[in-house]
Amino acid sequence: MAPARSRARIDRRLAQRGGAVEFLRLPSALFAGLTRLRAAGYERGWLSRVAVPVPVISVGNLTAGGTGKTPFVALLARRLGARGERIGILSRGYGAPRGAARRENDEARWYREHLPAVELVQDPDRVRGAEALLERGVDVILLDDGFQHRRLARDLDLVLVDATRPWGLPPPNGGGAPVQACLPRGFLREPPAALARADALVITRSDQVTPRELDLLRAELERFAPGRALLRGVHRPARLGAPDGAVLEVTRLSGREVDVVSAIGNPEAFERTLIALGARVRTHRVLPDHHLYAPADLDGLGADGRWLVTTEKDAVKLAGIRPLHVLGTDFELVEGEAVLEALLDALPESDEEKRRNALHEGLHG
Repeated sequence: MAPARSRARIDRRLAQRGGAVEFLRLPSALFAGLTRLRAAGYERGWLSRVAVPVPVISVGNLTAGGTGKTPFVALLARRLGARGERIGILSRGYGAPRGAARRENDEARWYREHLPAVELVQDPDRVRGAEALLERGVDVILLDDGFQHRRLARDLDLVLVDATRPWGLPPPNGGGAPVQACLPRGFLREPPAALARADALVITRSDQVTPRELDLLRAELERFAPGRALLRGVHRPARLGAPDGAVLEVTRLSGREVDVVSAIGNPEAFERTLIALGARVRTHRVLPDHHLYAPADLDGLGADGRWLVTTEKDAVKLAGIRPLHVLGTDFELVEGEAVLEALLDALPESDEEKRRNALHEGLHG
């Protein structure tokens, strides 16, 4: 049975060409012009940057929507932690519930669960957030979704590009090239030429497109960001949580009819992952990114013995509403391993690391 989607999302409406949506071309052009002007302000020194005494690694993207940043940030945090670094993750906190005792969004709760040793701060003011992490003694700051937040200086800019939606929108119904436009007509936060200021580009979900599509994307990225290092990764299904807390093999999904609920940036990618594991998706209820769930959102799902499956990001918001199965994925780098290690090796030492190293040398001098 073909998957059924219960609600139209804005990305699906914007993906179509023609009609009233094309009136958004004018504000889109204005938005693109303003982003270019702002970028020029930083490049020419009209707008100042604030540097902090620890390395800052920005992990960002060009689009509004999911490119798989969270698993990639987790990969970086684990690699740097294995080097003995004290890691802090700094994010804006978009979608955090208002009025909560601890205003954290789904990504923050995912980080706390999967990276308990990492310091975490969410603050729309990235400079203030970085200062809070410095007070906690971190050696490296991972700036989650930081490509457009240029006020905080960074030592390394990594930009993720989703192979299934390079410019933010899916292909229109009936096929054809996806719309490539800035907000509000499209999902681009900046024109593609902004990729040229990245230190490296990381293609995510590269296993969900054909080799030809991947080659075309490589050529396009080279045109916008000539000479930039290009890495490639996939999101591997890693674990399947059961309603009773048990961890199952992901192969248990093979041949099983399931209902799916998600509120993430790229729900089609999650559905393709389930189908690749052999699951038969009966219904996929797609809700807006960072949606705060209510019990009614799950009405009609998981009937007749079907498993109700969601993502780990969604699961932290669904806790206590309904028992369900949770599919977790990890980011795996399949191309550019040596490049990433070289980029991390080239990071400067933090002031705290210098102090510790000097103390160590003094004790053994």
